[in-house]
Amino acid sequence: MNKKKLGLILAIAAPILWGSSGTVAQNIFDTYRISATWLVTIRMSFSGVLLLIFAILGHKNIFGVFKNKDDFIRFLFFTVLGMMGVQIAYVLSINAGNAATAAILQYLTPVIIVIFLAFKHWMLPSRSDAISIVVSIIGTVLIITQGKLGSLAVPLPAVIWGMLAATGGAFYSLLPQKLLAKYGTLPVVGWSMIIGGLITSIFSQAWKNTPKLNTDLVVQVGFVVIFGTMFAYYFYIQSLEFINPTTASVLGALEPLSAAILSFIFLNVRFNGYGILGIALVLSVTFMQFIYAQRVGKIAQQKGNR
Repeated sequence: MNKKKLGLILAIAAPILWGSSGTVAQNIFDTYRISATWLVTIRMSFSGVLLLIFAILGHKNIFGVFKNKDDFIRFLFFTVLGMMGVQIAYVLSINAGNAATAAILQYLTPVIIVIFLAFKHWMLPSRSDAISIVVSIIGTVLIITQGKLGSLAVPLPAVIWGMLAATGGAFYSLLPQKLLAKYGTLPVVGWSMIIGGLITSIFSQAWKNTPKLNTDLVVQVGFVVIFGTMFAYYFYIQSLEFINPTTASVLGALEPLSAAILSFIFLNVRFNGYGILGIALVLSVTFMQFIYAQRVGKIAQQKGNR
């Protein structure tokens, strides 16, 4: 198979699996009385082990990140603020609201990154970034109010956790860049999930608070762990070997879309016209950024050819 086609297939499969796992997680919370932190603990711990197995099979050095003090400190910040932040907040947002809204709010990560970098460098955002911020804010307001600006159509805790998930996603994107380049993605993400799972287990006490298991629950949790986390991360990571990160990030729009569609079909989650418009506006931000990046790249190339 052509490597670019393989990369596209993997980059499409990853967000669909992420979105599907959110819908399955919502069904678990709706059907069984289990703790959100218990599910996060199981999800991160087992997925981390599986990712490290993939790293070992790929002849990666999985212990390198522990040998340098400065790198290990950065790794811990990434684990707590990024990996744990996005995982816990996303699942709690699903538990408080629904998978579709949680996935859409988490998709505000690029906008939070733009705002963070603007404050960090004390520079106003570019025109395209400013437009993206305004569009995403309007879209978010429409989603959480469904057009009725005086009230929330989504529980406030779900909105707060969803925004925190997007913030965790910003840390997840910004903190590990040097670590990934130096030690590889699979070891860094694998260890981060395992350590994050160990930390959350202190609060969830997963060994004590294991729910009463049956075949249906085991299958659903297994899907969240194996397909919705481990394979989703692995497919996304592998896709970056064949296609550029910008293309992969654009295809990431399939996560909230798949979560919204599956929630509509299986869980009776509904959005009115204003909510659908809000979803379209939030998702359009990534495409706006992609088009702008392509245009800037072409201009730079033209200047270089002169």
